[in-house]
Amino acid sequence: MSLVRVPLDTRPASCMTDMPMPSTAQRQKILIVDDDPSLLEALERSFLEAGQDVVAHDSFEDARRTLQTTRFDALITDVRLGAFNGLQLAVIGRDTYPDIRLIVFSGFAVPVLRTEAEHVGATYMVKPVTGAKLLEVLRNSETHDAH
Repeated sequence: MSLVRVPLDTRPASCMTDMPMPSTAQRQKILIVDDDPSLLEALERSFLEAGQDVVAHDSFEDARRTLQTTRFDALITDVRLGAFNGLQLAVIGRDTYPDIRLIVFSGFAVPVLRTEAEHVGATYMVKPVTGAKLLEVLRNSETHDAH
């Protein structure tokens, strides 16, 4: 097999840096956590189809381990994760990566949970949730953070 040499681009680097890309078009690394396999699969598929980089876990323990070793742009988690609480995961995420965007969802509109979620900087949503709605919330929080 022979090697073919391709000349390097000789344009100055400023040619590329002057072309802004809207933040909503950027690929985000997102951790999704839910112990309901059908919802987890549906959310994972929605985010992948939207061009996002997704890691999905069905347990608090697996998500915690991943969150402690991998940087994410966003964490989306159910409140109820077996014996654990998704709000605990949100706190770990915020402590580890202060700029991470957090969404916590629940099957119930519980004012105490909403307040706790807001206290850690998370958006609280009530099921049913869809990948499209979650992505919209992430994009809106991204736009809000940029201001």
